Order: sequence, then structure tokens, then C-alpha cells
Amino acid sequence: MVTEKEIWDVLEDVKDPEIPKVSVVDMGIITGVEVDEEGYVKVKMTPTFAGCPAVEYMKNDIKEKVSKLPISGLDVEVSFDVQWSTNMITEKGRQLLKDSQFALPPKHNGLVQIEMLEKVECPFCNSKNTILQSPFGPTQCRAIHYCRDCLQAFEQFKPV
Repeated sequence: MVTEKEIWDVLEDVKDPEIPKVSVVDMGIITGVEVDEEGYVKVKMTPTFAGCPAVEYMKNDIKEKVSKLPISGLDVEVSFDVQWSTNMITEKGRQLLKDSQFALPPKHNGLVQIEMLEKVECPFCNSKNTILQSPFGPTQCRAIHYCRDCLQAFEQFKPV
């Protein structure tokens, strides 16, 4: 019989398609795992944004990897019961984002303000002598910044 921990371990191998170093677990996208007495598995996931184009890709990757375990069935449910927030990114996920040259979103108490996109720490040199180039990056969850010290452009995960 498969355990919930075994499911979580396998989900660590499901990577965010836009940042392949970071798992869906470390991004906080997986919001629940249940295994019943017959070995039927239910995985709940909440995408970072409602219109996330990678949802089907992640669902299929979850199904492919979890189905390799001895289970009787599997349901991967996209749920918005829990609203995703950048606070749900694990510490390991935050470090992996930084290692991938992304500026980190600040932790917040639920109130997100535009000022959180200003003076962002550069992931290359750690300077806060940065400017917001555009609040709109290549995806809805990112903004573009520029560091005046190391002269690098970089992306930040916007606080949500």
C-alpha cells in the first residue's frame, strides 16, 4: 500500500515547467494529498494564477509520475479552495528560485502593495540599488528589474 509520504516524495520530481529546478511542491502548488484504504490517490493543486497555461502540463506530469506507484486509481484536481500565494513557496523553493537568478517575492501579511516591486534585491549581486523596468514580465507572475550596480536585468516573482 502506498503512503501519503511516498506520494509527496514523487511529487518532488514534478517540476514547474517554467522553472525546471523547482518542484510543484516547493512552489506551493500542491495543496493536498489523500490516499484512501484501497490505494486511491487524490492530489489537489492550485496554480499560481487562474489562467496559468502550464496547468494541463503539470497535471499530466503528476499523473505520469504518481501512476508508477502501486495505486488503485488517481485523481488530480485543480482547486481554488486555497488561494495560492507567494508565501506558500517553501524555503527550499525560495533558494532554488534565487539560484535560478530570480529575485524573491517579499513575505507579506496578505496586503500586497506596488511598493513591494521597488528596491528589489538583485539575485546576481544582492544590491538593492535596483529599478523596476516593467511590472509585466514574460508571465503574469513576474516583473522585470534592472540593477544599477552590476548592470544586470533580472526577473522577480511578484508577491501575490
